[in-house]
Amino acid sequence: MAAAQFAVAQAVNVLDAGSLLSAFGALGIAFVMFAETGLLVGFFLPGDSLLFTAGLLCVPGVHGSVHLSLGPVLAAAVVGALLGAQTGYWLGRRGGRALLARSRAKKLHEGAARAEELLERYGHAKAVVLARFVPVVRTVLNPLAGALDVPVRVFTVWQVIGGLVWTVGLVLGGYALGSSVPNVDRYLLPLVALVVVVSLTPIALEARRARARRASEGTSS
Repeated sequence: MAAAQFAVAQAVNVLDAGSLLSAFGALGIAFVMFAETGLLVGFFLPGDSLLFTAGLLCVPGVHGSVHLSLGPVLAAAVVGALLGAQTGYWLGRRGGRALLARSRAKKLHEGAARAEELLERYGHAKAVVLARFVPVVRTVLNPLAGALDVPVRVFTVWQVIGGLVWTVGLVLGGYALGSSVPNVDRYLLPLVALVVVVSLTPIALEARRARARRASEGTSS
């Protein structure tokens, strides 16, 4: 039995939404949401595609790798995302920037720079909500908000609002598409790929704007 469980664990691809859902179901959703939004080591996890795929796999008649129930999926997504963000905030409040300084991941430090820019440009409330929709930034902003002493009440209220919109919106978006498109399981992989591309678009646009700013600053100097 132990050998079989070890083999299953080895077979799980944590970067693939379908593999995670097949192995762990709704429990896997809660874990990924918590790790991606609360623990800096979870910045690489596929949050957007996982939520959207889970919604698709809740539709009766969709023949994916596993069939899920909408209620438990929504509950797992919401609980994991909200607890994760709040945990990240408190870790940042206790550990401050030392948490980020220990990491050598380039993406994590780039995400921290974007998170700080969001906080400066949009203010605490709007930045906390917007960060939910940007991969890596949603991982880093929560501890960064704690380190920067964003008021607990402000952070909590807006992370709950952002977390609900993000998780429920993506799950129900996948469910609605699966319910309205016949034989949607035939297009499951292209749809998931599209969600990944869309989720990475803000990062690409921000990187392009950053390059343009550096170029203009270099020209002016």
